[in-house]
Amino acid sequence: MTVPRTISLGFLAVIAVGTLLLMLPFSSSSGDWTNPIVALFTSTSAVCVTGLSVVDVGTYFSFFGQVILVALVQIGGLGYMTATTFLLVLIGVKFGLRDKVAIQQALDRTGLSNSADLIRSIIGVTLIFEITGIFLLLPVFTPQYGIDRALWLAIFHSVNAWNNAGFGLFKDSFIGYQSSVLLNLVVTGLIIFGGIGYGVLFQIYIYLRDRIQRKPERVVFSLDLKVAISTSLILLIAGTVAFFLIESRNPNTFGNLSWQNKILAAWFQSVTPRTAGFNTIDIGKMTNAGLFLTIAFMFIGASPGGTGGGIKTTTLRVLTSCTKAILQGKEEVLLYERQIPLNLILKAVGVLVGSIATVILATILISLTDPNIDFIQILFEVVSAFATVGLSTGITANVSAAAKLVLIATMFIGRVGILLLIGAVLGDPRPTAIHYPEENLLVG
Repeated sequence: MTVPRTISLGFLAVIAVGTLLLMLPFSSSSGDWTNPIVALFTSTSAVCVTGLSVVDVGTYFSFFGQVILVALVQIGGLGYMTATTFLLVLIGVKFGLRDKVAIQQALDRTGLSNSADLIRSIIGVTLIFEITGIFLLLPVFTPQYGIDRALWLAIFHSVNAWNNAGFGLFKDSFIGYQSSVLLNLVVTGLIIFGGIGYGVLFQIYIYLRDRIQRKPERVVFSLDLKVAISTSLILLIAGTVAFFLIESRNPNTFGNLSWQNKILAAWFQSVTPRTAGFNTIDIGKMTNAGLFLTIAFMFIGASPGGTGGGIKTTTLRVLTSCTKAILQGKEEVLLYERQIPLNLILKAVGVLVGSIATVILATILISLTDPNIDFIQILFEVVSAFATVGLSTGITANVSAAAKLVLIATMFIGRVGILLLIGAVLGDPRPTAIHYPEENLLVG
């Protein structure tokens, strides 16, 4: 079995187990069996760290069901290969070449060495950030709910924020905490660090460690780090300004807020499409301009190696750098004085084309099954599912069963990755030594 097929089937297996567990009577607060489509949708959304839900998670599922949900989100955020490999490390199983290749493809790495150490580091970083988030969120929830309930709320939302999933135990997500500076900063911080990529976090840690220890060695940052951080900063700042300007006069979102809360809401709305799914405003009442901007941010998503989805910041930068090279009449694509290999350019184009095709197909199918829903709402829902975001204009629970199945497939494709999924279906690529003559073609 090929590595892409192993990874894809692994995610399907986890989704299937999660579906069965969520269907059981003790997973629902009513004690009844859960509808299979509801269980499948919720399990897929959790494993794909999306956060879209057809029920109110906080009231529909029992404590046991919510625990299952957190476990599925954790496994989905780490990735099937990371989670299973960590279990192999714990029981002392040594890695073969096939295991290392699977980890390489699952984490989008360039090398095969030190796979076990990498997995340990990823688990360690995950626990550090999630536990820190729990302690920082406790003061937010304790005054209203008491320490016991507040602890579970902090655990649930910290795990979901770090893994860029959007499940919440409040019916209105975080609208009730719109003015809480601490919650806004903690949740957005977890989302950003979770989505920036483990490789970037490791490099930042090494840099800070060397500075503290005053080591004379000069740290050379990778191109991944430079692109991920610079692109994320540009998107976060531009998004905050854009949402502030677009929604400031909308009385249903920012219009009636104080200046401080407008800035907080704009910042939160700039972060959460990349790709978390929490919200501090009513998404369904945003302007069409605000919705379309959110769709664009969701489609871009987070950075490679992190817990977020989308086409990724690096793909965006490669494609924009290609455009810049064409406009400048250059035959090389450069980023930070480094030439981008042709195979990466082709991969970026493949990701973009495959992603657009998936979104278009899913949007058409849902438009056919649910013709009474506005197009912008359908497109928003599809992109949210594909980019594993979880934001919704409020139509998720009301779409038809066929539309739910389309969204389930879209979430799965977005989490596994369009190219990896194609590789799983078609098998390993077979390079050819045949070269054909070149010929010009009119484009543009």
